Amino acid sequence: MSGARIPWLYAFVLGYLIFLYAPIVLLPLFAFNNSTTIAFPLQGFTFRWFTELTRVPALHEAVKNSLFVAVVTAISATILGICAARASTRYRFPVQGGIMGLIMLPLVLPEIIVAMSLLVVLLRLGINLGLWTVILGHVLICTPFCVAILSSAFRNLDRSLEEAAFDLGESRWSTFRLITLPLVLPGVISSLLISFTISLDEFIIAFFLSGAETTLPVYIFSQFRFPARLPVVMALGTILLVLSLLLLSVAEYFRRRGLRQTGAGDSGGFL
Repeated sequence: MSGARIPWLYAFVLGYLIFLYAPIVLLPLFAFNNSTTIAFPLQGFTFRWFTELTRVPALHEAVKNSLFVAVVTAISATILGICAARASTRYRFPVQGGIMGLIMLPLVLPEIIVAMSLLVVLLRLGINLGLWTVILGHVLICTPFCVAILSSAFRNLDRSLEEAAFDLGESRWSTFRLITLPLVLPGVISSLLISFTISLDEFIIAFFLSGAETTLPVYIFSQFRFPARLPVVMALGTILLVLSLLLLSVAEYFRRRGLRQTGAGDSGGFL
């Protein structure tokens, strides 16, 4: 009975993967299509839409804004993640479970609810919307990912190494800087790359909180009103797709490298 169901299971998995990844395959396909119409049959191969990207000042400003937001978000979220992961894996404190649950809560909350809540609070406080409010929202949603990555790195670290440093006269800060941080560095790099990628691609919070300063996803969304601009958007999406896959691959490499350094087993990763 179970053996007869295996072909159906394979067919289901194959259909699911096609449904999930077919749009990703079509994106670069139409990016190189020599036509403003997103439809088959293709009209020929061209790099014209990629060269058009160099002639749009508004796009360049949006890219600059997104890179600034992503870099600041990645650094801030990773620092907060280090503090939270260190505290949760090395110390015991009152209502620890509740505090960590609140930190991880943005993982399960709908982003549109988070964005609307932040918008209401910021407007009530009289804070002008801009890139820094976007950074605030992105740090909020990226920090749980950083905590999850770094908690694994700290949990797999042998505590006897830190205790040996204490016995040799090192302070807590010097032990963390000279012993702990180098050993969890692959996790830190992985956290930076993951949060950078999430921030760079995030749309909903940026749409609500960016004000007059446009980020790249918001700019892409605004271009959907102009059908003639869709091939350029496809070309830009292809570049973002390749960049995201590259960053995630590097993050996964450092995650696995960190596991090898600590000798921990691998229970799955990003890719």
